[in-house]
Amino acid sequence: MISIVLGTRPEIIKMAPVIRACQKKGIDFSVLHTGQHYSYEMDKIFFEELSLPVPYCNLDVGSGTHAEQTGAIMCGIEKMYLENRPDIILVQGDTNTALAGGLVGAKMHIPIGHVEAGLRSNDRSMPEEINRVVVDHISEYLFAPTDDSCNNLVREGIDVTKIYNTGNTVVDSLIQHREIARTKSGVLKRFGVTPNQYLLVTAHRAENVDDKSRIKGIISGIQKVGQQYGMPIIFPMHPRTQKMIQEFGINSEGITIISPVGYLDFLELEAHARLILTDSGGVQEEACILRVPCVTLRENTERPETVEVGGNILAGSDPESIVSSSERIMSSSRMWANPYGDGSAGEQIVEIIKSAD
Repeated sequence: MISIVLGTRPEIIKMAPVIRACQKKGIDFSVLHTGQHYSYEMDKIFFEELSLPVPYCNLDVGSGTHAEQTGAIMCGIEKMYLENRPDIILVQGDTNTALAGGLVGAKMHIPIGHVEAGLRSNDRSMPEEINRVVVDHISEYLFAPTDDSCNNLVREGIDVTKIYNTGNTVVDSLIQHREIARTKSGVLKRFGVTPNQYLLVTAHRAENVDDKSRIKGIISGIQKVGQQYGMPIIFPMHPRTQKMIQEFGINSEGITIISPVGYLDFLELEAHARLILTDSGGVQEEACILRVPCVTLRENTERPETVEVGGNILAGSDPESIVSSSERIMSSSRMWANPYGDGSAGEQIVEIIKSAD
């Protein structure tokens, strides 16, 4: 039995193809939701929209410091596995949920499969970097999305027989859901925007939104880009970001701030944007696959492939850098190659696990 552990919006989206592959192949599995994202918009709606089975358990841990959140998830997962021990645990990405699931599994001697293994920003000041490195080194199955990711793992001394280049499940998700989003989502009409005539923004990372000078610079840069191109700015704002902007008293004039939207709505907003500005790793990937220019509001990225193919530019938080980076990428060709595979990652992952039985 496979236990699929997830707790955030990106994990739900990226594990959906794995869940569907289990269903298609008749593999026994269960979904354990930690509740790391704890608002309806950022969690339950995704299961409903993507027609995924309801998790058999929701730990409902909510927010807290990294230690509090990780510890609460570990306690909850351990209790569930003492009652119902799985044969393998699958975790995804670099969240506190992935770290906690991996640590519990390793200590209980349950094999761990890490989906999206091998990503590296080489910046240990990012909590996500710590999480992904630890999970990689305690996993038995490392499902890497690219050759670069595989090479990162080999350089760190991980046994090559544990490493599989499957491509990224985000491609599977986009293929599976793009047409559904086209027919079901009316989000552009709802917010009064025209395809290819608006900017889409996301920002949620603690190193950005908890730092007054950085988030102020980001907001200022975004406003300047919007003014320069005369385009509306749509910003589905993470609750944490909204809270900090209010606390810091930052002027967000000219930005249309909306509540977080469901996956299908967000996919439509991404697909039709003229430019995406983000600090999200997953959004960098999705923009690259959709061939929408992306400016990353960080100094580094664990998705270097998006930069290498020409779909992404690192701008940091300086307003002038954000403006100049936006100018450069908006004037470049959008015909870059997709570096993340053919959309069969979910099925490959399940086949690898099945063949190891």
